[in-house]
Amino acid sequence: MGTDISTEQARPALRDRIVLAAAELLDEEGLDALSTRAIALRAEVPHPTIFRLFGDKEGLLEAVGEHGFATYLQHKSRLPETGDPVQDLRAAWDLHIRFGLGQPAYYTLVYGRARPGHLSPAGQRAVTELQRMVARIAAAGRLRMSVERATAVLHAAGVGTILTMISTPNESRNLETADATRDLMIAAITAPATADPARTEQQDRDDTAATAMELRAALARRGTSALSAPEKALLIDWLNRLADAQPAG
Repeated sequence: MGTDISTEQARPALRDRIVLAAAELLDEEGLDALSTRAIALRAEVPHPTIFRLFGDKEGLLEAVGEHGFATYLQHKSRLPETGDPVQDLRAAWDLHIRFGLGQPAYYTLVYGRARPGHLSPAGQRAVTELQRMVARIAAAGRLRMSVERATAVLHAAGVGTILTMISTPNESRNLETADATRDLMIAAITAPATADPARTEQQDRDDTAATAMELRAALARRGTSALSAPEKALLIDWLNRLADAQPAG
């Protein structure tokens, strides 16, 4: 066993050492192997060091999840932005699916251990990046609902798809499931780039939602001094309600 190091200068290096040891165990033996004693033994640190640095086991597991998601989040933030934000969203979905199926242990660590009212920091960053991409669709005038609702729909569908596919035996797994879910979700949240000349009630609702979200995106991008902060918050609430409104009856 190594000596417990208490100097502030050594804390980051010691944290990294423990996280990397836990990541090795996760890769080699799976989530069930991640006991604090096994991690301490692999990292060659006294067992209490884990609790001193991470608070509890959940704090350590969240740090391991951050480590595992770091590369994925970097790739996601570097996806090229084209003139078609809907197509960019499709590319981001496909990247998400590839990561989840390629790193099932990390994905299950972050998303498969749900706690009521809690999302890990890695999961929160992924949602933030997803919301940024949805906001680009809103700015293009093509979003059928509020940015928040569309983000929630996509996040739930993506996580559910990957966890379902992870639990499916390899011989029964069909990647077209993810493609079909992607297309259904994108169709549900986005309006066509050009409207059909034969107007329908649904198209009118889509136009209202898209215009509301386009205005919201413009205000976020450019700002305005004509409204106070409470007035801006109220306007955003109204725009969201317009975007999310369901037909009467």
